[in-house]
Amino acid sequence: MDIKLSQCFIAVDDHDKALVFYRDVLGLEVLNDVGFEGMRWVTVAAPSQPGVEIVLEPPLADPNASPADRAIMAELLAKGLLRGVIFATDDCDATFERIRAAGGEVLQEPVDQPYGVRDCAFRDPSGNMLRFNQPRR
Repeated sequence: MDIKLSQCFIAVDDHDKALVFYRDVLGLEVLNDVGFEGMRWVTVAAPSQPGVEIVLEPPLADPNASPADRAIMAELLAKGLLRGVIFATDDCDATFERIRAAGGEVLQEPVDQPYGVRDCAFRDPSGNMLRFNQPRR
């Protein structure tokens, strides 16, 4: 049996701002951008890893969620308390400089971590933490 990651989800509060960041700043390709049941379904992927899609979705994409639950999730997103993702890069420092130059909100400059990677961190326009790491040489 062969199991592979197909999709992961990142909550966003504004698809247009998210697209500018994920497409224009990070260089991911837009695979889908469609409306569905009053929501917007947007998927992006790294050109070097086309089999893995990132779905940019509202903080609570369940159409049956209560307004109170939606408000709570929006608040958690605004605080940056929802989970982010870790991207692999072959050059952490160059990736950092490119994202910073494009206006990315820096959380951590590149640093060698004791667990064997060099990494940096940013927030996306919705507040999610994104880390970029490379194995130390």
